[in-house]
Amino acid sequence: MKANIATYVSKCLTCAKVKAEHQRPSGLLVQPEIPEWKWDNITMDFVTKLPKTSQGYDTIWVIVDRLTKSAIFTPMRETDPLDKLARMYLKEVVTRHGIPVSIICDRDPRFASNFWRSLQNALGTNLDMSTAYHPQTDGQSERTIQTLEDMLRACAIDFGKGWVNHLPLVEFSYNNSYHASIKAAPFEALYGRKCRSPVCWTKVGEAQILGPELIQETTEKIIQIKQRMQAARDRQKSYADLKRKPMEFQVGDKVMLKVLPWKGVVHFGKRGKLNPRYVGPFKVLEKVGEVAYKLELPEELSRVHNTFHVSNLKKCHADEPLAVPLDGLHVDDKLHFVEEPVEIMDHEVKRLKRSRIPLVKVRWNSKRGPEFTWEREDQFRKKYPHLFAKTAPSTSAAS
Repeated sequence: MKANIATYVSKCLTCAKVKAEHQRPSGLLVQPEIPEWKWDNITMDFVTKLPKTSQGYDTIWVIVDRLTKSAIFTPMRETDPLDKLARMYLKEVVTRHGIPVSIICDRDPRFASNFWRSLQNALGTNLDMSTAYHPQTDGQSERTIQTLEDMLRACAIDFGKGWVNHLPLVEFSYNNSYHASIKAAPFEALYGRKCRSPVCWTKVGEAQILGPELIQETTEKIIQIKQRMQAARDRQKSYADLKRKPMEFQVGDKVMLKVLPWKGVVHFGKRGKLNPRYVGPFKVLEKVGEVAYKLELPEELSRVHNTFHVSNLKKCHADEPLAVPLDGLHVDDKLHFVEEPVEIMDHEVKRLKRSRIPLVKVRWNSKRGPEFTWEREDQFRKKYPHLFAKTAPSTSAAS
């Protein structure tokens, strides 16, 4: 009887939608291949929303070589057009290190644009984008950005504002700092010798290697770096897989898709918290790589990218044919539920000792029936000005 009850509950579609997972996340750690040579495989990302400088810079373009860990930090404006980004890319990467074999990046609109894709296709570079809603693929850039932000904060505290003035020294310091994964500084891994700096002065021309000896030493260093990286990767995978579990689906399986029920909604009211944790079921169309799957999504989710990491999916055991009731649910392109207000029902002024707060009573488009909340009028008017054109203001005092 206990086994029958467990089977019955596992096939309940309502339970599959609302119950939280209390197990390890699915999908073992899958790592990209170790690069064969310097600056053949790179990662890139943007640090945005920085304080705007006098030159108008508010973003840093972070480009990292996956083999030597050497990085390029380029200041830019978040509104820079794609043709300007292409010229910066040619100047900073292609002219210095040649054309990369592959680029790992997230699904930033700039990287996902047709212009950027066609540029890299013309250069013969593969674009390896992270799975939507699962940005852990680009861990190299994220870790570098974390270090970069810490260094910029320290410079801002010690030397004052104007982060763009400190960026060259931050890049120099980062590229000459020891990295545990390669057991050397990125500068030394890239050029085969330590940087001549006040920390490590060497005579000009000291330990020069010429001819075949230079090639032999460089090749040996690359082999050594790759061996150190493999040891670090094996250690990282052994730690990461302890907190994960393997999970595989077959083409044609029905799966439930995890969504974020209380994000992407109006923040000055407690909305959306009772929405389902999972939606679906959806059919698996194709396996992409080791831990990603392409799903057959309905028209209501046309804005959502249809490839998902296995940690966002779970098997649907329900037997009966099921329809996907998404007509009352609105999901944006980041898998956040969005509920929209329908109309303003009433106005009110909340009287405090020293202030008066105008409030409005709002009716929401909820499939669970009519729902009403009181919201601050000033904040609500900024977000939904069209609703105030429909109603005539009528206020009533409330203490």
